Amino acid sequence: MNKVISFSLIAVLGSGLALSGCSKQQSSEKEAVAANDIKTLNIGYQKAALKLIVAKQNHLFEKEFPNVKIEWKEFPAGPQTLEALSVNSIDFGYTGDAPIVFALSAGKQLNYLGYEQASNQAHSILLPTDSGIKSLAELKHKRIALTRGSSAHNFLAEALKKANLSWDDIEPIWLSPSDARAALDKKSIDAWAVWEPYISAAEIDGNAKILFDSKELPPTYGYYLAQPSFVKNHPNDAKKVLTVLNEADVWINSHKTEAAEILAKSTGLDVKIAEQVISKKHDPNPVALLTPEVVQSQQKIADLFYGQKLIPNNIEAQKFVWQPNP
Repeated sequence: MNKVISFSLIAVLGSGLALSGCSKQQSSEKEAVAANDIKTLNIGYQKAALKLIVAKQNHLFEKEFPNVKIEWKEFPAGPQTLEALSVNSIDFGYTGDAPIVFALSAGKQLNYLGYEQASNQAHSILLPTDSGIKSLAELKHKRIALTRGSSAHNFLAEALKKANLSWDDIEPIWLSPSDARAALDKKSIDAWAVWEPYISAAEIDGNAKILFDSKELPPTYGYYLAQPSFVKNHPNDAKKVLTVLNEADVWINSHKTEAAEILAKSTGLDVKIAEQVISKKHDPNPVALLTPEVVQSQQKIADLFYGQKLIPNNIEAQKFVWQPNP
């Protein structure tokens, strides 16, 4: 009888220890998950990054991440956004195509998070209204302003290629958009390669005309880039980011007047200019994971830039694409 009691006691104690061990394991797992939860989401944006400024205005990230502090950091262009990513001061941000190639070629650590279709009128070469230049070929030996490492860098490279010109055939003038606009107004440059909303602003103000725009070139894309540690450690949160961006796109499509007002407020541009910019965008224009076609588009830019000695090292774009688990 005593043996039976002893065996029963051992069984109970063993069961208790097993339950205790299981409880400790579950507790450890919960603590590990909790430790890996993000406390702050740092977002890099530009004044004209439409989905992001709409999400900021409408507090869409705050709604999707209710227990997370949302921090917004503004940058003047893509190169600065990617520099911030590379030093881990933001978790993700938006830029055009060319800045990514420059950054990766320089050894910056970035991951492609998602992409969106760029407007086929997203870039243009602008001239003073009284310019006598009629064709791309006439840009030879001309002073052309652009922002180094920006999406306009790739656009101008492709435009020159179309005209059988090279970088050696022009005099690139490296200026920020605001400085380039002033230079064009003063006619101290012959042309300006730039993106929206600067195109519409110059057009509507009547100080510039379009020589050539991106609808005559292959499709281009805008990209959302993330810090590698963010997508590695927080894949579900990375997916939520894409969800919020698509919520913003749906809202923009059904609230174009309000979206134009948000864009105008963010950029300081006239509402009429903002309305023209929004009228050029694809509708709808969802953000999606990169497809082979989109990756190849980035690879072509890298190959072109490397061939023209614009970047020190070529890259393999596919290596930097985030591929979440199903």
